[in-house]
Amino acid sequence: MTRFVQASQTTKHSTIKKTVMQVAVVALMATAAVGCNRGIKPVVNDPVKLVQIAQPISVLQPVFSVDTGKGAGKKDPLDLQVGYDNGQIVVASRGGNLSGFDSTGQRLWSFDVGEEITGGVALDAFSQTAIVSTRSGQVIAFDSTTGAKRWQKQLSASVLTPALVTSNRVILSATDGFLHGLSLQNGQSVWQFSTRVPTISVRGAAEPTLLDDKTALLATADGRLHAITVDDGLPQWSRRIGIGTGSSEVERMSDVDGMPIVDNNQLFAISYSGQLLGIDLASREVMFVNELASLKSLAVNNQQVIATSLEGKVVAYNRSTGEILWESDELAYRQLTNPVMIGNYIAVGDLEGVVHLFNPASGAIVSRVETKGALSSLKVVGNRLMTQSKAGQVAIWQLPR
Repeated sequence: MTRFVQASQTTKHSTIKKTVMQVAVVALMATAAVGCNRGIKPVVNDPVKLVQIAQPISVLQPVFSVDTGKGAGKKDPLDLQVGYDNGQIVVASRGGNLSGFDSTGQRLWSFDVGEEITGGVALDAFSQTAIVSTRSGQVIAFDSTTGAKRWQKQLSASVLTPALVTSNRVILSATDGFLHGLSLQNGQSVWQFSTRVPTISVRGAAEPTLLDDKTALLATADGRLHAITVDDGLPQWSRRIGIGTGSSEVERMSDVDGMPIVDNNQLFAISYSGQLLGIDLASREVMFVNELASLKSLAVNNQQVIATSLEGKVVAYNRSTGEILWESDELAYRQLTNPVMIGNYIAVGDLEGVVHLFNPASGAIVSRVETKGALSSLKVVGNRLMTQSKAGQVAIWQLPR
């Protein structure tokens, strides 16, 4: 059901705290059950069943799909993404296989890196370079047109997200709290930036992004955003986004695992501990702070900022004031992906591989497409929507021309 609402601050706060604690308690109880075998079962909400769309419309057309295989570590919540730039496509399997395709889906090359891939794929068509990271902390660069390996660099820890490739730099966020700037030409370390690593955090990380042409923006597990110069890694500013409260370290987890969004001189970010912020970059003033907990990146259009919450709500806010425009619980507890804008629609994926398309004005689901396996993220480049499921199925759709 989609509702146009303005929820009270008290209700929102209690809901967020309850949701965050449910997720944390599930994780801790699962760990405790392994250690003491007492068989304690946490309360788990069943995903709602999908309701048939009354008058569905056709929005997306399939381009191609390929099965990369599950590979190793299939129980680890990794989030591999399709590398796509200027018609080049590179996909990675968890087991360590990397493949290049042309824009029609024809395979051009394939290469086995020899171990499990945990981060990628980052693709830069200008330099014809594809970047992946492995379980042991190796960062490997390939020629995206031939699959030939260019260089390999050992980091101090593994990387769980695609790199940011920009201005002759490969920028990565490692699980030990170090941010790295490598040379795009040879992989040599140009700079490192150390961040605080909390004792307990959610398994995951935010993909680095650009604040502007010269500045990278990186979110970390301690709930902060760091603005760092791309060229030499000099810190420009740091701001806390996630603010955990409570008496235990679990209650105080404040990860920012969703990539911050920079659009039209505005910055939007959301935390696991329940803070959604909109910041005007020109004045450095906070436009609004709303209460919503999420580990997923946000989406924006001209009027809205859209979020998917931990409990499976899709919420649209006024991007200037933070006012709730509508919220939908039709996908409650379906382990939603990040929302993305594709054409004039909002797309959200779920645990069954279904991609739902919302009308941004009304919050109604108007169309669906489906792939094989649970989805953890969606990616849009131009008029194409890309998914890679946990089952290893890569699918690409596009808007009709």
